Amino acid sequence: MRAACVLRWRFWSIVAGAEVPLNASLGGGLILPHPQGVVIHPNAVVGVNCMVFQNVTIGTGGPKPGAPRIGGHVDIGAGAKILGGVVVGDHARIGANAVVIEDVPAGATAVGVPARIILPREAAVEPTTLVSRNAMLEPQPQRIQQQAGTS
Repeated sequence: MRAACVLRWRFWSIVAGAEVPLNASLGGGLILPHPQGVVIHPNAVVGVNCMVFQNVTIGTGGPKPGAPRIGGHVDIGAGAKILGGVVVGDHARIGANAVVIEDVPAGATAVGVPARIILPREAAVEPTTLVSRNAMLEPQPQRIQQQAGTS
């Protein structure tokens, strides 16, 4: 049974061009819209509801020893590299082709090579004030009723 699972994983790794180890610590709801070229280190930790675009590397090799720890609800743009034992906070965003070698606070954005941190305009971001992708997609009965009544 285990051999069949490993064979199936190997097949899809080749087809998708992605290297996501079987023993990787991935939170539920991970979204890989274009999995080509995604490489995740076996010791990296990825939180819940993260979105990782193509050609992203999450691995070791930065100035901080260890593997990255990525919080929940993090969006990682195409071609980004997150290297070394950095911590990316919840609701952070990593820009396309950014090279992250230092910690990214919750709610912040990292862009550039090497990545510089852009903090939100508010001094402190409460996770409850951020709108999740799922909340934006859920139907809103009050708005639908209002639109139906005005037609």
